[in-house]
Amino acid sequence: MPRRLRPVELDFTESAPLRLVFTAELTAPPAAVFRSLAVELGSTPAWFTAVTSATPTDGGAGRTVRLRGGIEFRETILASDPAVRYAYRVDETNAPGVTALLEEWALSPAADGTRVRWTMAVDGNGACRTVMRLARPGVGKSFRDAMRSLDRRLTPARHPSPGTAR
Repeated sequence: MPRRLRPVELDFTESAPLRLVFTAELTAPPAAVFRSLAVELGSTPAWFTAVTSATPTDGGAGRTVRLRGGIEFRETILASDPAVRYAYRVDETNAPGVTALLEEWALSPAADGTRVRWTMAVDGNGACRTVMRLARPGVGKSFRDAMRSLDRRLTPARHPSPGTAR
């Protein structure tokens, strides 16, 4: 059964008791990265393998996301600034111990494409925070893999298949 979480706002990315922050550089331009994050939700499982489904709700003001392992989130979008930032708060989840959760995807131009900074701001009971700290390396690997996959999807000419001539 989903539980309601404490509503938080964008400043929670700075004040959360636990923050997981990861960065990656993609060759795809910021507008294309933003479109994949914020507009083409249905394609998320194709490049972020931890996600099994992502669907917009409330006329685009929210989303429902399901992860491998059965975790579900109902979210409210707090910021959707094209090619700059996409952020959402989790309002309901079946994840144990979590009391507040906000994620922000910050995009900025990089020399050859886009710098992506993903912040997961979390509050929860002691067990939840301990598990999240221990999961940091795995979450980071999942993020890096997703960013590589997204970049290949968005810029296939720059990422040829093995054996493909350029």
